[in-house]
Amino acid sequence: MKKKISLLGLVLILVLSFTGCGSKSDVQEYDKSTLEEQANMILYNFSMMTEEDFETFESMSDLELNLTLLQSGIKMEPADFLTMIEAWKAGQEECGTYQKNDAFEMETTNEGVKLTAPADFEDRDGTIEFVFDEDMNMESLTVSAEYSLGEILEKAGLNTILGMGTVFVVLIFISFIISLFKFIPAIEKKFKKQAKTEAAETPAVPKAEPKAAVSEPDQGDEELAAVIAAAVAASEGTSTDGFIVRSIKRRKSNKWN
Repeated sequence: MKKKISLLGLVLILVLSFTGCGSKSDVQEYDKSTLEEQANMILYNFSMMTEEDFETFESMSDLELNLTLLQSGIKMEPADFLTMIEAWKAGQEECGTYQKNDAFEMETTNEGVKLTAPADFEDRDGTIEFVFDEDMNMESLTVSAEYSLGEILEKAGLNTILGMGTVFVVLIFISFIISLFKFIPAIEKKFKKQAKTEAAETPAVPKAEPKAAVSEPDQGDEELAAVIAAAVAASEGTSTDGFIVRSIKRRKSNKWN
């Protein structure tokens, strides 16, 4: 039993020793002086540029910008460089004109390394941070303004007032809309009454009476008229050319004279 415990302890020691060796080999070593040199070069050039200079860089193609960065000796992607320009201009608007910065402090992370330094600006102090990847390519620049406790509380109070004020304005507006609902039945009743009045004032269109059907003379009447005309002509000793039978009417009395 004691031998098994000793063997298990020996295995654990070997595992821990191998783990320690592996972690030491995984540690990435960075040249702080090289990173600081690149960061200071960016700060110097950005502080000397005008708005027209920034616009020139922003209007360059990816190929032109890539060649410019290669000539400067700074390892970064063109898209990252343009993002850093925007971050720098935003920091200038918030903190004022850049004046100087203190020494950088390096912090190693799983993704790469960070360089952080306090900086003096015209309006307020701030912090400048550069981020590099594992291959020491510069990825981003951040300018953070430092606010006093009073300014932080003032901002928090303004945000609270603004948020609560917006909520109350919306609630008041909703209450006003709901208060208008009581007028809806009266308006609806008024429209219905107006529709009835217009319907009553509209004159009724008389219906067209159906036209009386025009009876066409029957073929049997025509034959009867011809027979009567021939009989009259025979009794008078004349021809049927001298008279025309216009109509034939039945007498009320059936007696013959």
